[in-house]
Amino acid sequence: MSTRRPYIFLLKITLFAFILSALPFNSEILDSSPFWMLLLYIYWLVNFQDKGGLFIALILGILLDILQGDILGQNALALIIASFFIINVKQSFYVSNLSTQQVYVFLASGIYLVFFFLTHALIHGWNGNYYLLLAPITSTLIWPVVQFFLVKCKHQ
Repeated sequence: MSTRRPYIFLLKITLFAFILSALPFNSEILDSSPFWMLLLYIYWLVNFQDKGGLFIALILGILLDILQGDILGQNALALIIASFFIINVKQSFYVSNLSTQQVYVFLASGIYLVFFFLTHALIHGWNGNYYLLLAPITSTLIWPVVQFFLVKCKHQ
């Protein structure tokens, strides 16, 4: 994939994120799984995007809400705010080593989790699901693998 067509690459990784988000697992694994859309969108934001990143995050978040049957805007709000954080640290993220990038991914995933959870708790109340707290950790741990595969896909 050439870097001259970043929106085609975004479309491909978005479809891949939707597939990963829709895989049927038991509830504990689903709740503690990484935020796939956030991870793939972080890669795209850091390597391609200059303008309109928050609007694209809104569109992707709404599509993810529709796919998962969540409250409309729940994933969108969380993805926008996490993307805003990544856009602010983009220059540092791009030149950082892998462990520093994992810290940024953990912080972005934590921001995503806070806004996702607050929206869910305000509407539905607390359901006592503690597995959701593992999602930023799994996102951080899977980041090197995601980055490796996306680098390989980008250069084909």
